[in-house]
Amino acid sequence: MRLITASVALAALLIAPAVVRAHAFLDHADPAVGSTVPNSPGVIHLWFTQQLEPAFSWVNVTDKSGAAMNDGPAAVDPSNQSEFDVKLKPLPPGTYTVKWHALSVDTHTTEGDFKFHVGKV
Repeated sequence: MRLITASVALAALLIAPAVVRAHAFLDHADPAVGSTVPNSPGVIHLWFTQQLEPAFSWVNVTDKSGAAMNDGPAAVDPSNQSEFDVKLKPLPPGTYTVKWHALSVDTHTTEGDFKFHVGKV
């Protein structure tokens, strides 16, 4: 009986999917996801769970009408390959959407979006 139980347990371990850590997921951002900041940030910082391939990753910040608010292309921080930064035009009070697409150095892609607010909501 113990042999059968051990065999079933071993089979379950071999068949169970491995934990996948092969994607660059958004870990946190500044301004934070869903936050309200009193003044226009000059830069948005996004930190991911893996290093990024900058040539195939991007960040776009738009206002409520869909107008682009980036002040140039996003760039990976040279001192931290998991950080993606984008400079912004001056943002008047309002709600902004950050859309991102990340390609990790192991070639897996992820994408997502979040909002933040400038000024009083």
